[in-house]
Amino acid sequence: MEVTEFEPVQYCFQTYNSSCTKEVRSPAVYVVMYISAVAVMMLTVCGNLVVIISISHFKQLHTPTNFLVLSLAVADLLIGIIVMPFQLIVLIETCWYFGDIFCIIYKTFHSVLTSVSVNNVACISIDRYFAVCYPFIYSTKLITNITWSIILFNWFFSLLYNLALVYFNGNISSAELNTCLGDCLFVMSEIWGIVDLIIVFILPCSVMVALYVNIFVVARRHAKLINCVTAHDNSANEKKSKLTTTSERKAAKTLGIVVFVFLLCLVPYYICSIVYEKVNISSSSVVINFLCWLMFFDSSINPIIYALFYSWFQKSVKLIVTLKIFNTASSLINLF
Repeated sequence: MEVTEFEPVQYCFQTYNSSCTKEVRSPAVYVVMYISAVAVMMLTVCGNLVVIISISHFKQLHTPTNFLVLSLAVADLLIGIIVMPFQLIVLIETCWYFGDIFCIIYKTFHSVLTSVSVNNVACISIDRYFAVCYPFIYSTKLITNITWSIILFNWFFSLLYNLALVYFNGNISSAELNTCLGDCLFVMSEIWGIVDLIIVFILPCSVMVALYVNIFVVARRHAKLINCVTAHDNSANEKKSKLTTTSERKAAKTLGIVVFVFLLCLVPYYICSIVYEKVNISSSSVVINFLCWLMFFDSSINPIIYALFYSWFQKSVKLIVTLKIFNTASSLINLF
C-alpha cells in the first residue's frame, strides 16, 4: 500500500488559526523574483526621476504636452516608491504583513495614483488631439495655463474621489475587508464597483481610443494636403508650417505608443479583475500575478519609450549623468 506524502501547509502567521495560507516557493525562485522586483522598482524610480528633472530643468521642454508627461512621470515615480515595494512583496510572499490600517492606507494610495495615471494618459490624448486637429487654437499661450489647471484638477479629483470611495463605500471595517489574517482586500459594494469601473477605466480608455483613431485619420489627411501644397509652393512660411505639423505628428506618434502600451498593460488586469469578482479566482493565481507585474511594468516603460523616440530625452540624460545641468545657464541648452 502506497503512502502519499503531504507537504505541510504554510501560513502567513503560523501561530494564528485564522491566518491565510502561504504559497511556498523554492529559494531559487524567491531570489529570481526579488531581483526582478528590485530591477523593476529601480527602473521605475530612476527612469521617471530623469524625466522629471529633464522637463523641470530645461526651459525648452516647458510645453503643455511635456507638462502632462511630467505629471504622468510624478505619478509613476510615486507608484515606484510607495506602491510597488509593498505590492511586489505581496506578489512574491502571497501574504500581507503590514496590518489592517496600513492596508487601507496602501489601497487608497494605490487607487489615487492609478487614477491619476489613467487620467494623465487621457489628457495626453486630448492634448495631441487639439495639437493635430486644431493647430491654430492649440498654438495660443493660454494652453499652458489651461494645462496646469487640468493637471491640478486631475490630482485633486483623483484624491477626493478615492477618499469618497473609501468613506462612503461603508464596509471598510467589516469582516469582508480581510477574509483571513495576512490578506489585504478592499471590498467594494456593487454600485461603487460599477461607478469606479466607469470613472477610472471605461470613460478614460474610451476617450483615449476615440481620440487617437481621430488623430491618425486627421494626420493622414493633413500629410496628403501638405504634400499637395508644398509641391506648388516652396516658400519659407510653407516650409515652417510643414516642419511644425511634422513635429506635432511625430509627438502624437510617440505618445500614441505610450497610450497603446498603457492600454496593453492595464486593460488585461481590469478585465481579469472583473472575471475574478464573478468566478472567484484565487488572488495568488499565476494569471493574476502576471497581470499585476505587467501593470506595474507600465510605470517603468514610459522613460524607455522616450529614450527610443525623443532626441531631447537622450541629450538630457547625457547632461544629467555628466552633471552638466549644474553648469551656469544649463537650463537654456538647446536640446533639439
